[in-house]
Amino acid sequence: MGTKKKQAFALFYGNRGFFPGEVIADARKEMREAVEHAGFECIEMAAEKTRYGAVETIAEGKKYAEFLNEHRGKYNGIIVCMPNFSDENGAYYALKDADVPLLIQAYPDEIGKMDFTRRRDAICGKIALCNVLRQADIKYTLTKKFAVHPLDKDFSEDLKRFGGICRVAEGLRCFTVGAIGARTTAFKTVRIDEIAFQRKRINVETIDLSQVFAIMDSVDEKMLAAKKKHLSEVSDFGKYPPKKLENISRLAVALDELTESYSLDAVAIRCWDELQKRYGIAPCVILSDLNEKGLDSACELDINNAVMMRAMRLVSDHPVMLLDVNNNYGVEEKKTVMFHCGPVPTSLLKNKGHIEEHLMFKKTYGPESGVGLNVGEIAPTETTIGSMKTENGKLCSFVCEGRLTDDPIEKEFFGCGTVFEKKDGTGDDLLNYMAREGYRHHVAIAKGHWGNAVAEALGKYLGYETDKI
Repeated sequence: MGTKKKQAFALFYGNRGFFPGEVIADARKEMREAVEHAGFECIEMAAEKTRYGAVETIAEGKKYAEFLNEHRGKYNGIIVCMPNFSDENGAYYALKDADVPLLIQAYPDEIGKMDFTRRRDAICGKIALCNVLRQADIKYTLTKKFAVHPLDKDFSEDLKRFGGICRVAEGLRCFTVGAIGARTTAFKTVRIDEIAFQRKRINVETIDLSQVFAIMDSVDEKMLAAKKKHLSEVSDFGKYPPKKLENISRLAVALDELTESYSLDAVAIRCWDELQKRYGIAPCVILSDLNEKGLDSACELDINNAVMMRAMRLVSDHPVMLLDVNNNYGVEEKKTVMFHCGPVPTSLLKNKGHIEEHLMFKKTYGPESGVGLNVGEIAPTETTIGSMKTENGKLCSFVCEGRLTDDPIEKEFFGCGTVFEKKDGTGDDLLNYMAREGYRHHVAIAKGHWGNAVAEALGKYLGYETDKI
């Protein structure tokens, strides 16, 4: 996938004349240090452009707006640094057309430095600035501590969260999902409202399986050989005849071609029963590989959650998986078993997976009718789960934090399973919420705790209805 480009933030510094202006020079140095130490890049307007290199007046605000326009595309968000009270009018003119997330930071005052010449009053100024931004319907993000020094470790966490918010807000603003095949008749649970998606600039391209099969049946032999070699490295095909690897590789090549032809950023695939009846395969290992590469790929034509997977991958900056919310874990109230047939990316497994056949297909269509499950142990980790639906013309979602445990699951439990332990409340809280609100039986699962970031990005910056449970 190549070297990832670092995210960059534009730095804005506020000022108000009768407060100490000399603190701005220190703020410029400290904020740059904080941002770079957290792993991000930054750009800022030259200090000589305004008094102290900050924005106080409307005229200075317009200068900063010009700076943003000149550098558009070079920053993913803006950090609004308030070394003192700062002027909200100048800030408004600077930021009103920014159209990227804003993080509002205010310096704390210090005991012993509260006289008129050294007091900052940045808390009061931050309240005033946020009020003006809200009046203008300019979206912004707050730090966990209302007033926080840039070199405080808590601000480093604010930056990490803000980076996730920016990735989601940018990455979900305009992209294309491929619906590979028609929805299986029995799965009304994955129905979607394409128009609701389109109004949020999410384009859905529908591709019939006949087109997929036509490509599979005429794959270039060199491309087929390369794909067979690659998938053999992804998972151990072991006991199954070479024809299974060949057919799975043909499907993988076809999906690659369609992804390029339609400029797809995510896919959802009809994974049964034509693939089993015609080719004797299941596409799970392919979805595992695509997810590992960063093409968010959902099974069972769950387009809603292909979108949620994209949000989760962007916020966590790591491959994600889609699992069923499947079973209780004995009598343990906080725990729920989550499972699927094997579309789990390698980086979320303890070790390399191995290929098995789908037991449900074996029972229905006969032995080796559904070879392709990438079976492995899911690694324990702190996690965020979430799901998406379209309802009444709106995009709705929820997120929930917890951890994937190392609790054992019976060996007969085929595919990839794990135990999710909810961080707050019980598993029944999650299950009752999903049933009450009409969510699908799937959840996208990301590594790390990102609930606040993805909820804020989806809800505040993109206008989805979002709950954190």
